[in-house]
Amino acid sequence: MAVILSELTPNELKQFKSDMQEAFQKGFESVYGKTQEIILPEKDIDSSLKEKGAIAYKAVINGNMVGGAVVVINEISQHNDLDLLYVKYGVQTKGIGFAIWSEIEKLHPHTKVWNTCTPYFDKRNIHFYVNKCGFHIVEYQCKYNNKLKADENFVGDGGDGMFIFQKQMNAESF
Repeated sequence: MAVILSELTPNELKQFKSDMQEAFQKGFESVYGKTQEIILPEKDIDSSLKEKGAIAYKAVINGNMVGGAVVVINEISQHNDLDLLYVKYGVQTKGIGFAIWSEIEKLHPHTKVWNTCTPYFDKRNIHFYVNKCGFHIVEYQCKYNNKLKADENFVGDGGDGMFIFQKQMNAESF
């Protein structure tokens, strides 16, 4: 299975957003049950896409989009953010997420530090970032430590908070 990662085109944006929203929604609902709340509103995706240095990538296998990511690259500091990463619902647990992440690292070899976050409830994501990708938990943002840049209507963490992760890249990468 070869995952091809390339920049998203404007014609693919609608599918990208829809697939990402479904993946986040199903992940939340697998823990908390069915909800009418939208876990990843389109405005949140748009906010990431509009950040200075943002790049949206699609992941393709055999001509089908199976996931993607939005990264924000700071060319000066090389402290970069993985804002969003998803694997399309129905094709998880096949190594696609790790393949996406591996390609992102290859595409940005000068990165000194990667930052990302995931909800406390999402044990699969925590395992992925810590045990597969080599991130470290550096902060737990919750009602006791609320620095998260989310608006008051944010429901994507189920009210349980977010883990903040960092990955220091080795000295050879900079």
